[in-house]
Amino acid sequence: MNDHFPGSFADLTISGAMASIAAGETSCESLVRTYLERAIAQPELNIFITLDADGALLAAREADKARVAGKAPGPLAGIPLVIKDNIHAAGLPATAGTPALAKFVPAGDAPTVQRLRDAGAIVVGKTNMHELAFGATGYNHAYHHPDVVGVRNPYDPSRIAGGSSSGSAAALGARMAMAALGTDTGGSMRIPCALNGCASLRPSWGRYSGKGVIPISNSRDAVGPMALCMADVALLDAVITGEAALPPVELGRLRLGVAKGFWANLDADTDALTRSAITRLEAVGVQFIEVPEARLQELNEPIGFPVVFHEAYDDMVAYLREQGPGISIEALYEGIASPDVKGLYKDLVLARKTFGPNGTLVDVGPVYEEAVKHGRPALKAHYRELFERHALDAFVFPTTPIVAPVARPEVSLPENFHLLIQNTEPAASACLPSIQLPIGLGASTGLPVGLELDGPAGQDRRMLAIGIAIEAVLGRIPAAR
Repeated sequence: MNDHFPGSFADLTISGAMASIAAGETSCESLVRTYLERAIAQPELNIFITLDADGALLAAREADKARVAGKAPGPLAGIPLVIKDNIHAAGLPATAGTPALAKFVPAGDAPTVQRLRDAGAIVVGKTNMHELAFGATGYNHAYHHPDVVGVRNPYDPSRIAGGSSSGSAAALGARMAMAALGTDTGGSMRIPCALNGCASLRPSWGRYSGKGVIPISNSRDAVGPMALCMADVALLDAVITGEAALPPVELGRLRLGVAKGFWANLDADTDALTRSAITRLEAVGVQFIEVPEARLQELNEPIGFPVVFHEAYDDMVAYLREQGPGISIEALYEGIASPDVKGLYKDLVLARKTFGPNGTLVDVGPVYEEAVKHGRPALKAHYRELFERHALDAFVFPTTPIVAPVARPEVSLPENFHLLIQNTEPAASACLPSIQLPIGLGASTGLPVGLELDGPAGQDRRMLAIGIAIEAVLGRIPAAR
């Protein structure tokens, strides 16, 4: 069989692959083998914690046999999928990127994984991540190629992949998979997708099941789909939720809000590409509405850290007892390898503290109560009011204000963390749906730049439809060389 994919392999989408398989131009096994070969060839990118080549090829052969036997294929039959290593996949370790969980192998799939497998997706491996998902860089000291620390960016291996869903995004950028699952607490899918040139949906909180996920914060964590184009992200969301319809979108009637604080601290490549994107979208009728009274980042300030650091302790204790290997949170802490995560666990999670005025540490309990009772409702109400007053479909801004930083130990310092999550945190605190789509490669760095849109709660399918319409105008970006 001669493999034939429509267009370039690097541009292949899920629908394109499915068409080639249906036409007999390639097989599931050949498709999966192609992606596995790319994964095996670049171990120094530190993308995988577990690569299940034998299991993936066996599943692909079974899919081919089923097709030959005349069985109707699922909507993802033969599509290679990677899963962030804090999400359960039956028979494969779920380490969350930390040594204490290295030997923990869940017996069952997380519900999100099960839906994708039932649709025919083939799990090729579990991806590396910022240890315990507590960071935005993916600079993991526990799992890496000798002398190369951190998940690396396929567009420039001297750069980070971002985090915490580092390996899932890098696998897509490196064309080691066609689809991925990640998790997002404050930006953990959107940040690495922006830095690695792929698309994602952080769904409205509660849209996807959180069962079978190693947690940080139960009221903020969200599992979500990642792919190489918005239509593929929409397909993955449809498979997981059963909600297939996409509403029509007229670009000439689209109103996108611009809040000044989300456009601060931009590097040259990010600034140039996002402004070019606005110009091109304005040319087809999209309206960009200045919203000077937006206080979204300001209102988020007293919510993000207190909620995360308070819930991280109780949620992890419950997970280890009820779904995990039964070890204590103290035993988990003892195994942490990454200095930044070790410090956060010691000073904040285990100590039940959060950041107070002027960088001091204060008891997290009272601050958490205030955040949940008053802070989060105020932020949600402000979003609703702005959406309604300005008749906005979404807010729009660069996903990250900078392209991928250089990979070095200092990359996980607080100032870099705050810069990377500058724009992604507020919508997570408000439980809103967010999409990220790549919009180009920087002229000076050659690195991907991403655009984020945050929409009203529950409008996930509309946000995906908007993303597809915008991507049709801006186009897709080239693959890493």
